[in-house]
Amino acid sequence: MRLHGSSLKTSLYVAALTGALVMGAGCAKEGDVVKQTDFGTTESGKEVTLYTLDNANGMEVDIINYGGIIVRLTAPDRDGNYEDVVQGFNTLAEYEADASFQGALIGRYGNRIAAGEFEIDGTTYELATNDEPGDMPAHLHGGIVGYNKVVWDAEPVVENGIEGLKLSYLSEDGEEGYPGNLDITVTYWLQDDDSLKIHYHATTDEKTHVNLTNHAYFNLKGEGEGSILDHEFTIYASKFTPVNKGLIPTGELRPVAGTPFDFTTPHTLAERIGDENEQLSFGLGYDHNWVLDNQDGDMALAATVYEPNTGRVMDVLTEEPGIQLYSGNFQDGSLTGKSGKTYDYRGAFCLETQHYPDTPNQPNFPTTLLTPDDVYDTTTIYKFSAK
Repeated sequence: MRLHGSSLKTSLYVAALTGALVMGAGCAKEGDVVKQTDFGTTESGKEVTLYTLDNANGMEVDIINYGGIIVRLTAPDRDGNYEDVVQGFNTLAEYEADASFQGALIGRYGNRIAAGEFEIDGTTYELATNDEPGDMPAHLHGGIVGYNKVVWDAEPVVENGIEGLKLSYLSEDGEEGYPGNLDITVTYWLQDDDSLKIHYHATTDEKTHVNLTNHAYFNLKGEGEGSILDHEFTIYASKFTPVNKGLIPTGELRPVAGTPFDFTTPHTLAERIGDENEQLSFGLGYDHNWVLDNQDGDMALAATVYEPNTGRVMDVLTEEPGIQLYSGNFQDGSLTGKSGKTYDYRGAFCLETQHYPDTPNQPNFPTTLLTPDDVYDTTTIYKFSAK
């Protein structure tokens, strides 16, 4: 399993992006405290709090302990203006009703598991099937009540002037069909290099499969500010995992060269997504996993997104072997967000760092099996800048 330490690639670029928290922050404000605001009460009667982290530059992120959801995240444009770049809602009721995983922590298993089942040591485990692309039932993002629908224990933390939020949850044996009591901690850090660092940690008392991620919807023009087809993407992956009509990987690791999945050099989505391609027809656009070139478990640059109107840049760094690009194919204007704007077709994208979909049933994929002797420990960073 992934027994990650703090080792990073020797690349100066990666070191610069990841170094803010490790080295401390000389420009951070003294006496920082994490702001807390009441965010309502769930239908089951649990109180929910909104936590606001900020950094020395004035960047902010709002997170609620319901689902560990990123409600708001500001990022600089080329003129130094910080504006919200993630979708979200103003009320807890809207998040409870949401079925699109807006901004949420995802688990026990992010992405799909074919037919909602897997086998460990000869025992078959039946999971909830809550998704049916291509009329093929699958288990998606942890099931009917995944980690996006639970209230996490929350503890604000400040380390060397860097503000963070530590979220904890005990996922009990049998929850959504998974074996083992899984003790999880996810910590968000808002660093002074304008990056949001997400550290995932988990242990189990029984063999189980784990694949945690975050499902933030980004638009670098600003929240609800129209199409993301003009965003320019670079994905540091020479292969991807093609899927069947149920969006389940076939097991092949297919080269991206010569396909609409080749983002090894920068391309806008508009340049690629209109191509006639069976894979794009299955997902109604991009809803696929890329096999990152870095497979050694160290922190590495996975993707870069550039938005030319504002100049905003988002770099995604991760220790994970894969990343899922979702191009907002099922947004249809039926949701209205925080600022009163509708969330329209291809009005946001997700870049979810992960192990590959359906890995429990794919013996050739990097394993997601966690044993009581292992520790699940992985970090992803979303770094914002402008040019």
